[in-house]
Amino acid sequence: MDFLRRIEHASFPLIIHEEADIQCAAVLVAANLVEANLAEPNDSSAPLSVILRITPLGRAQLNRSRLRDTSAAGAASE
Repeated sequence: MDFLRRIEHASFPLIIHEEADIQCAAVLVAANLVEANLAEPNDSSAPLSVILRITPLGRAQLNRSRLRDTSAAGAASE
C-alpha cells in the first residue's frame, strides 16, 4: 500500500526503473489495483516498466485506507 500511496498523485503513464518499485507494481497488478506493463525482473533487455493507471479498485482501496488512518488518528487522540 505504501507504493500505491506514493504514486497516487503521479502523472500517468509513469515509468519506473527501480527493481523494488517494479516488484511493488507487480504485487499491485496481481491485486488489480493498477494496470501496468512491467519488465521481467533483472532483464536489462526488456522494455521499460510503465504503470498506466490506478484502477477504480485501487482508488477505492486508497480511500478506504485514508478513512482507516483518519479513524485511527481520532481514536488515538481520545
